[in-house]
Amino acid sequence: MHHRPLGRSGLTTAPLVLGGNVFDWTADRATSFRLLDAAVDAGVNLIDTADVYSAWVPGHKGGESETAIGAWLKARGAALRAKVLITTKVGMWPARPGLGRANISAACDDSLKRLGIDTIDLYQAHKDDEATPLDETLAAFGELIAAGKVRAIGASNYSTQRLRAALDASATGGLPRYETLQPLYNLYDRRAYEGDLQDLCVAESIGVIPYYGLASGFLTGKYRSDADFGKSVRGGRMASYLNDRGRAILAGLDAVAAASNATPAQVALAWLMRRPGIAAPIASATNLEQLADLTAAMHLDLDKPQMALLDGASAD
Repeated sequence: MHHRPLGRSGLTTAPLVLGGNVFDWTADRATSFRLLDAAVDAGVNLIDTADVYSAWVPGHKGGESETAIGAWLKARGAALRAKVLITTKVGMWPARPGLGRANISAACDDSLKRLGIDTIDLYQAHKDDEATPLDETLAAFGELIAAGKVRAIGASNYSTQRLRAALDASATGGLPRYETLQPLYNLYDRRAYEGDLQDLCVAESIGVIPYYGLASGFLTGKYRSDADFGKSVRGGRMASYLNDRGRAILAGLDAVAAASNATPAQVALAWLMRRPGIAAPIASATNLEQLADLTAAMHLDLDKPQMALLDGASAD
């Protein structure tokens, strides 16, 4: 399996990233362990989480996903840790808000403790913090790298202008640069990434690891009418996708899936994997059947006519 570079960091990822937002939430601890084991067995090596996961759940406070991953790493031992990369994020959790120096330092120590590791492979700014100077944020990340607590840094939810400004600040100030970007991007949600942001990432060799690669599950094809919205905790979001354009996208996915002996989810992820600048999309699963469906996308190679069909079906 061909790995893709995470920017210029020297780190590489399989074509799919396992999303950890579900761990100790819609996937209980035992299921989370089984999912992590199966993902690694399938060739996935990058696991995505954040300190805020899953603070939005009643009774949760945040840090649940990191804690579950940490317990799994401890149970599996050093040999497993050497095979995987862990990426987590800072700045969105109300308990540790913003990208100021003190908060980044404290949040990193907290994440390291929950994860039970010495070094975070990829530490990402979860969202932009315009109230904090970019130099301060990048210098804080630089201190963590110098201390051996972080190997590389990335950004999430940054605009083109702010990502460019951050890259400029890194270059002029001798500070570490964002090697990756996590934007919202999938076959339905194309506007936020395509265009200037995509061009910047390609020009600067930024590894893009998009979230919501399956549009919260819509692109799996299981939500085709209002009656389907109760199929998962995310079903309520599907109304915004189930329109004429959404149905055209599903029809395109069905056509390519039928011709490729694949599923709509596999086709949607394979489309992302072939888009400019993309290192690997993030996708999460709550059971082993879902996970097997997702990881199979790493072996699906869409041809140019299939890519063109999907591009046309999803044109906005």
